[in-house]
Amino acid sequence: MDRELQYIAYAAIPVIVLLVGSISIIKQGHVGVAVLFGRYSRMLRPGLNFRFPFFEKVFRSISLQLRSAELEFQAITGDQANVNFKALIIFTVADGTEETIMKAAFKFIDERSFMQSLIRSIEGSIRSYVAIKKQSEILSLRREIVDEVNSYIEHELQDWGFHLVALQINDISFDEAIMRSMAQVVASNNMMLAAQNEAQAQFITKTRVAEAEAQAKRVVAQAEKDVDQLRGEGNALLRKQMAAGLADAGKTMESNNVPPEFMLYTMWLDAMKNVATHSHGNILSFDGSMEGFDKTMRQMNQLSKGAATSHAAKA
Repeated sequence: MDRELQYIAYAAIPVIVLLVGSISIIKQGHVGVAVLFGRYSRMLRPGLNFRFPFFEKVFRSISLQLRSAELEFQAITGDQANVNFKALIIFTVADGTEETIMKAAFKFIDERSFMQSLIRSIEGSIRSYVAIKKQSEILSLRREIVDEVNSYIEHELQDWGFHLVALQINDISFDEAIMRSMAQVVASNNMMLAAQNEAQAQFITKTRVAEAEAQAKRVVAQAEKDVDQLRGEGNALLRKQMAAGLADAGKTMESNNVPPEFMLYTMWLDAMKNVATHSHGNILSFDGSMEGFDKTMRQMNQLSKGAATSHAAKA
């Protein structure tokens, strides 16, 4: 009985070896690439897979998951300024087709060579783009740099069986001396803008004050003009009323056979009285002799005759 058990054990050992050698386990999110006698044979899906023992081997397990890598490198602008970049790339196998998996498995000798080529290609595309730009433009071209890399590297990655999911430029910095000069430029620009704003504010304030003063002068001038117009209208109305009163008085004196010279004399006396009342002096002198009085009466008669002649001509 013991001998039979030994035979069974001896016979089971090769079976177990063959069974172990024909089983391959592929992790979830990966695809196995099997080769037979060194030549591509087939793809192995995630889980338990059986293969020809000893002759068919798993050449490589290709991950279908997203992968990432960090980059730190330096580029030189067209005006010879050093720019330091920190970036993150996210990539994956383009798809799960057999053709794409074969590219991802056999294009490079190992994973290290693939990563080195991918990183150098991205760095080279960024350096080529930065080399034709000026230092002052770089900080505002983050999105343009990403677009340039995507357009440059996408076709190359497809040929390798991969796809660039995202490129994130996390930091763009310059040498310390350049950063100090840039800070000084920013500070100078801010001071210049502040001075311009202050000058503009003073200009606006002075303009508003001048406009207010001009408006006030226009208001005062218009008021004086209105006052003069009203004063003139009042004087004209007064003269009109005086003329009407004189005309009525003249008619009354004429109807009562009173000489018009008497009215003129009375008016002359009233004028002298008014002058005496409103004069700033204490003495009013006029010719009160008979010759002076006679001269005054003759002048009044001439005025009366002239007025009568003018009235007759108008009639």
